[in-house]
Amino acid sequence: MRVYPDQLKQHLKNLPDCFLLFGDDPWLIENSKQQILAAAKKQGFEERVQLSQETGFNWGDLTQEWQAMSLFASRRIIELTLPQGKPGTDGAAAFQTLLQHPNPDMLLIVQGPKASAEQTNSKWFKSLDAKGLYLPCTTPEGKQFERWLDSRITHYELTVHHDAKAMLFTLFEGNLLAAEQAMQLLQLLSPKQNITPEQLSEYFEDQSRFSVFQLCDAILANHQKQAQHMLVQLQAEGTAMPILMWALFKEINLLLTLKLAQHNGEQLNQLWGKYRIWDKRKPLYQAALTRLDLEHIEHMLAFASKLELNLKQKGIEDWIGISHFCILFDPRAHNRLAHIELTD
Repeated sequence: MRVYPDQLKQHLKNLPDCFLLFGDDPWLIENSKQQILAAAKKQGFEERVQLSQETGFNWGDLTQEWQAMSLFASRRIIELTLPQGKPGTDGAAAFQTLLQHPNPDMLLIVQGPKASAEQTNSKWFKSLDAKGLYLPCTTPEGKQFERWLDSRITHYELTVHHDAKAMLFTLFEGNLLAAEQAMQLLQLLSPKQNITPEQLSEYFEDQSRFSVFQLCDAILANHQKQAQHMLVQLQAEGTAMPILMWALFKEINLLLTLKLAQHNGEQLNQLWGKYRIWDKRKPLYQAALTRLDLEHIEHMLAFASKLELNLKQKGIEDWIGISHFCILFDPRAHNRLAHIELTD
């Protein structure tokens, strides 16, 4: 059964046979695991066995551990890490063996990277999911991150000015571990004070992390302030310009394709599947297509082409030009900025 990390506490009174912790956020995985271990300890699970599917890993070891008696007459926990997220044929068979021989004195915790749709639909994953809980530990974004931040502020009993909360959001979005450490520091330094933006600026530097895909979502939604902040962070983190250009080119080309299809009388509902646009991103493209005219998109494509040409032929990494390109996703910017040309 799929359960999100913030719902985990509600499911720890009667522990299932196994937990599946898969995701890209180290803090969520570790925090969830600690909650499980604490609940398991209260229910008599004292002994822990840690296994990892490294090169040469023998799946027979997992089966033996599952069937072995505890040396200390206590219940046992097996923690299994799948670095690649897939157990392979031997691992899938080993899981089936475990499921055929349930052991009330054993608890299995399997963890790995973010699970793909193919993975969650696999037979071995579904079998374990049916016997336990699957926690997708993916870093929350936007409103979800805001709710997470509120929950941690409450957890540490902090009083945070609303402007300071907005500043924390900007500083730490996409980096839960750094945000958690910030909460701990604030509890130590200002446990009874109303924390202000001025105090935060003294304590912290910007530690938010973003991907080029998040930047694309921001510009499609015309969230310009957020997009420019992401762009600064991507540059500071040393993001490769070819990767950034690839992502931006992909979006503007797709927008052009969709816009031309609309001009030819095709309906967007017929185009989503054709161009593999999943539900979560449909509103982003709908908003951009409503906002931007065909001439806007064509101008942006020409602008992006010049950026790419300067990069490939002259090695020019024009971050200011990229910033200009992102601003052009706002149609109002075309009246003021469209005349600006890139220098050679």
